[in-house]
Amino acid sequence: MIRGIRGAITIHVDNESQIIDSTEKLIRTMIAKNDIEAANVASVFISATSDIQTGFPAKALRKFPGWTYVPVMCMQEMDVEESLARCVRVMIHYNTNKSQEDIHHVYLEEAIKLRPDLIKHKTSN
Repeated sequence: MIRGIRGAITIHVDNESQIIDSTEKLIRTMIAKNDIEAANVASVFISATSDIQTGFPAKALRKFPGWTYVPVMCMQEMDVEESLARCVRVMIHYNTNKSQEDIHHVYLEEAIKLRPDLIKHKTSN
């Protein structure tokens, strides 16, 4: 069965190194908390808010050994008034037998504001 594993992180400054470093931190945490193996990943969607313009967050995924052939798509997040600024969101589509309740979604930095209901139940930092 394919499960979606969500994650999000905010960046302090819009520059390529911060985008890639922050995205790498987020994905590493998602992998660790969910015991993700690249061979079981169907695809990864990564979105960024419109104020992130100096680099592709998806480049961070290419730093991980074994992830070369994982399909990744980078897209722009909806531009909604008063939404969280400089935010990268990740959705990993993962083949697993885990139940929805056993999936650990990860929200770092200011992104913890996006899903406080999940933070109360699971540690995300």
